[in-house]
This record gives sequence, structure tokens and C-alpha cells, in this order.
Amino acid sequence: MSDTSEISLPAFRRLSYAVGHFLNDLCASMWFTYLLVFYHSVLGFQNTYAGVLLLVGQIADGLSTPLIGYESDRTPGCGSYGKRKTWHLVGTISVAVSFPFIFTPCLGCDTTTPQWVSLTYFIPFIVIFQFGWAATQISHLSLIPELVSCEHEKVELTAYRYSFTVIANITVYAVAWLMFHFQTQKGDDPAIKESLGPIDIPVFRNLGLIVVGIGVIFSLLFHLGTQEKKSRPLQEEAGSSPGECQPLLNHTSVSPPTNLLQWKQWLRQPSFYQVALLYMSTRLIVNLSQTYISMYLTNTLLLPKNYIATIPLVMYVSGFASSFIMKPLSKLIGKCMTYFLGLLLILAFSYWVLLDTHMGDGVFGAAVLLGMGCATILVMSLAMTAELIGDQTQSGAFVYGAMSFTDKVANGLGVMIIQTLHPCHTIVCCPACVWYYHYVMVIVTGGVGVLAALSLCTILIWPIKIIRHLPEVTGLLGSDREDSESSEQPSVN
Repeated sequence: MSDTSEISLPAFRRLSYAVGHFLNDLCASMWFTYLLVFYHSVLGFQNTYAGVLLLVGQIADGLSTPLIGYESDRTPGCGSYGKRKTWHLVGTISVAVSFPFIFTPCLGCDTTTPQWVSLTYFIPFIVIFQFGWAATQISHLSLIPELVSCEHEKVELTAYRYSFTVIANITVYAVAWLMFHFQTQKGDDPAIKESLGPIDIPVFRNLGLIVVGIGVIFSLLFHLGTQEKKSRPLQEEAGSSPGECQPLLNHTSVSPPTNLLQWKQWLRQPSFYQVALLYMSTRLIVNLSQTYISMYLTNTLLLPKNYIATIPLVMYVSGFASSFIMKPLSKLIGKCMTYFLGLLLILAFSYWVLLDTHMGDGVFGAAVLLGMGCATILVMSLAMTAELIGDQTQSGAFVYGAMSFTDKVANGLGVMIIQTLHPCHTIVCCPACVWYYHYVMVIVTGGVGVLAALSLCTILIWPIKIIRHLPEVTGLLGSDREDSESSEQPSVN
């Protein structure tokens, strides 16, 4: 038996892995928080046109993720570089070259240019960006079950990853706050300080360039510091307790597991759909609340425009603080109960927003609840996805891709429905939309939170497990086995 120092991934490797999604997180923060604000309030697009752009991006991402997941599982990668890191590099390049154009006005367009022309201009950049984002996300997530073997280490690595997601969001909002602060210091017109408009174009353009510059540096650190394993890590030994970490021995002594699931077999697994529904519900809460918090602050609470940076900043600082207790808490009470605690915080936020129509400074306290709740349910849903994959790392990218497909399509359709039902058709918010964004925030947190709770109940009743029908699975591998016994992964606590 190896020394206990070999049990865990070294700290340097964990950190280098965790920063590999930093560029994606920076861009996602701008995408979900500021896309509708930029195209509607700054560039003057109609609500439906702004919604179409976000929907196109989500559909492109949703279609890309399972396809990239499938290809990432079956392709060997570029030479000896590793298949996951190869796809990560392709995604990073695609994001870096396309994202700045999304937050820059249409080149060659002016005030007389029809909006559908500008819409057509932005779509190719959005599609390239979303393809790259999906390639980076799927390859990065697929490395988790390949780098570590036990459940608590997967939670820890996911928490590390989410910590840098929070840092990325804090970075975006802090830089945005500084830009708005210096802009309002220079302007004497009160309208400049209070409302968004074409004068804010340089703020969003420069923010997009800064985001890409910082993200590329962290992506380089990931590629230099993360070593993709060429063979599978040693899995839990027979007779060990669930979640117990076993030493990682020399790769030459590790024999590959039998009964590998291919993508078609995943579609026959009930737990696959349980986790997919939970992950989709989680992402709907996190992404839609992030998308409409800016509209809620400026149009419902009538707060100055710098609040679209300060309130999200409070949310993610509180989320970052809560990420440090997730590993010991999930180890103590289990992933399901930890997820449930996070869901309670989100439902408390929804109830607060519903009752307090003139929140004032209380919005800071509500932001803390939402930030902590979103951080908790997101990390736990990713940890449950990693547990579902377990030792089936050869098809892990497909699973992550399928999960992401459900969330991207659901988010895109959700935004399009909200934008289509919007009562105003002008840039300036009418009295009707004051209440509209109020109820949007209640529904996307409380309403979807109920759906997430129902999804969690199914996992509590029927724990996550993989049922291997050996004749079907091994038949694809050329095996002549005919036994039909089923084996299960350890269930969620």
C-alpha cells in the first residue's frame, strides 16, 4: 500500500485544474448578467430581439455539448496531449477570438441600420463563442472523475472549481463597478449616473476585452499545470466503505474495469434522467436569476445602474464564503441534504422578494441568501453528476454534455418566454414592467425551486445507481459473457 500522501491529488494540481474554467466563467458572468441589459438598454434592441440572441446562443451551446461530449469520449486527442485537454484548447481559442465582438456594436452599422441586420451580424460570433464555451466546459468537467477516484475528493475538486467560478464573477462585477464609478465621476448629467444608454457602450466593450485577457492567462496556467492521465485511476477496492479514498498506485498495475457503459446504455439508466432533471432545475435557478437580477434592480427597485455590479458582487462573495464548508457539510449530512439546505436559502429569498416590494437596502441581505443558495445547489448538483459517472470515465463527457444540453435549451426557452411576454416594447420601462420583473424573480427562484425539490425527492426515494445489463453492455465490447447480474454504485447519502 502506498503512502497516504498519494491518496489525494497534490494541491498544485488541484489549483491548476480549478482555474481551467476561469475564462468560461468570466464570459458566462457577462453573458447571463449583462447580455439583455447591453442589447436592450444600451444598444436599443427590442425585447424579443435581445431574447432571440440569447436563445440562439443557448441552442448552439445545447446542441454542441452532447456532440462534443460524444466526440471527446471517442477521439484520442492531439498526439500525446490528451483528449480532454485538446478539446479544452480548441474551446479556449474559439471563446477568445469571438467573445469581444459580442459586446461591441455592429461594425459598419449606425442608427439607421435595421435591427434585423445587426441581429444577423451578431449571430455567427455568438455561435462560435457557445461552441467554444461548450468544448471547454465539457472537457473540463470530464477531467474530474479521471483525476480523483473517491466521492469526497470529487466534491472537493468541484468546490475548488466553483470557488474560482465565484472569483471570476467577483472579478467581472468588481471591474464593472469600477468602470461605472469612474464614468459617473466624470459626468455631470444625473441621467448618466442613474440610467443605462448608448453612453455605456465603452464600459461593456472594455469589460469584454479585460475578461478575455485575464481568462486566457488562467487557461494557460491550466494547460501547463494539469496532467491528463493516460490510464484510469484505481477505483475503490472491494469491501471498502462508500466514498473511502484509496491510494492511487502506479498506473501499470491498474487493470481497466469491465462492463463499460457507452452512450446508448446511459439513455437506459433511470438515474441518468433523475440527475438531468435536478441539474436542469439548478441551472434554471442560477442562470435565470443571474440574467434578470439587473432588470429587477434597475426597473423594479429603481436603483442606480452601479447596483447591477454591486448586488451580483455581494451574491458571489457570499457564495464564495459558503463554498468552503460544502465538503465537510456534505460529508456530515450527505449531498442530498446539503443541496436541500441550499434550496431552502433560495426559497427564503423568493419569499422575501414576494413580500417586500420596496426592498431598499434590504436587497443586500436578500442577495446574500441567493448567493449562498445558488453556490450550494450548483456544487452539489455537479457532485451528484460526478457520482453518477463514477468509474465510467470513458463516457463521462457524453453525460456532462447531455446534462448541459437540457440546461442550455431550458434556459434559452425560459428567457425567450419571459422576453416575449414582456409588457413593454420600448427601451424605457413602463409601469407595467416594474411589477413584471418583480414576479419574474419570484418565479425563477421560488417556482423553479419547487421543481428542484421534487427532483431531489426522486433521488432520496430512488438513490443514484447504475444498473449494468451485462449481456447488452459487454456485447458491444466483444465479450461472450451471458450472466445477467446487476451491480450498483454507492447511493447518495
